Amino acid sequence: MNASLPVRWLSAAVPEKASAQATEESPTIRRGLACVRNFGYIATRMLLTLTANALRARIVTSPKGRAKPPADALALTDVPRFAREQLGLHGLTLSTNLLVGADIGKLDSLRDAADKASCPCLVLTESEPQVFGGMDDGQGDAVIERVIRVVRAAHRLGCNSIGLALVGEDDEDTFDNTVERLRSVLSVAERLEVNVLLQSHKGLTQDPERLTDLIKKVGGFRIGTFPDFETASKAADPLLHLRRLSPYASAITASAVSFKPGKKPGVSGHDAYDLAEYVKTVIAVGYQGTLAIDYRGSDDPAAGILQTKAVLESVVGSEDAEE
Repeated sequence: MNASLPVRWLSAAVPEKASAQATEESPTIRRGLACVRNFGYIATRMLLTLTANALRARIVTSPKGRAKPPADALALTDVPRFAREQLGLHGLTLSTNLLVGADIGKLDSLRDAADKASCPCLVLTESEPQVFGGMDDGQGDAVIERVIRVVRAAHRLGCNSIGLALVGEDDEDTFDNTVERLRSVLSVAERLEVNVLLQSHKGLTQDPERLTDLIKKVGGFRIGTFPDFETASKAADPLLHLRRLSPYASAITASAVSFKPGKKPGVSGHDAYDLAEYVKTVIAVGYQGTLAIDYRGSDDPAAGILQTKAVLESVVGSEDAEE
């Protein structure tokens, strides 16, 4: 855990009750699904959203101590409108590294900007992996406190979930300590109606079965998985990895790293792994949540995001085409 991270909203109590706008406006979109009522039931359609960190090089979070911003720089409050109008995406996954120094007023401004752009904040991820299973009780209490503050910040932003990576050895003591401390976090998350989604990470949660066993042991309806395509690609069997984790997920990171020219003119193919096949795999096990695009390549992030979006839409269809 990075205890020195200077985040004001992580060092001060964030009121647990968000504004009426944050908690009541667009409830179906906030769950990450486009819903159409028809003959007494709700049909769902998968939404494509943006992982804001994909635009990290362009986002100016604080003018202090930074070199001259790029010509195409974006304020964090500009990201929702850019995602919706320029990228055609329908929600945001944010991360705590983008909120360094943010106070409650800035969280409210970001939430309001996202609502006005019809691109709501859906998930807030903790940037630093957390040591939940350590033997030191003081460290364990500090981790619980830290993550509870992330939960409260997510609630303030109008998010339905937080994303979290756990650091720890894969042994029974670490497993048991992690279960106990996650239950402490969930006691707050359940009250605020925020899901706690666990990412696969080296160690205790690297194996999908071990991760799902952890979730089952913790129990409750507010804990789940947060699969990531790039992480899955490094598994011995990427498709099996996704098949095991996706049934427990309410959000998935559709990460991409590089593209190459496709066989057809103007069409690009993902170079590192088969994005389309990964999407088909999660759909096959019944996944209907969001796909948060996170382009991690070294070239133009906006272009990479649009290329990723095109591949995903070839499988799930275009939301804008149906509006």
